[in-house]
Amino acid sequence: MGTEAGSPAERSAPGGATGSRVRLSVNGKEVKLARDPDRSLLEALRVELGLTGAKYGCGEGECGACTILLGGRPVRSCQVRVGELEGLEVTTVEGLARDGHLNPAQRAFAELGAFQCGYCTPGMVVRTTALLRATPDPSEEDIREALEGNVCRCCGYSRILRAVGRAAELAREEEG
Repeated sequence: MGTEAGSPAERSAPGGATGSRVRLSVNGKEVKLARDPDRSLLEALRVELGLTGAKYGCGEGECGACTILLGGRPVRSCQVRVGELEGLEVTTVEGLARDGHLNPAQRAFAELGAFQCGYCTPGMVVRTTALLRATPDPSEEDIREALEGNVCRCCGYSRILRAVGRAAELAREEEG
């Protein structure tokens, strides 16, 4: 019984094809992904790297379930092609925690139960993290604008809005 060599990120592309690789950082670790111009970052994260926090929602960049940080900016990973990523830094919801501690957005969403099924939550948390990095004390209008493209189909947005406000409080407490 043989085993495959290397991590999932170092193995060949699906189907066994080998080719050039794209080097990038994912959650602070350098990885190499098979350079496939047609494959989305979302697929590579979930299938090759086993990072399932970013969710497949619409596949068209409209729902926000697959939101990750690319170079610190929130983007829809279903719309980013792996071939475009050379040298870039990707952070998924799994990479937001540090030293075993959830970041303020993760803590606030959990504390306030700002989810029901949880499918949209990783994208909301990533988007909130980006918002708070740019705007440490966001107004309700700032929050609504930042989350505008993230869809929740089963939870009331009022809990989500409260969680983002609470995340801002927690982030300020960490700073002070």
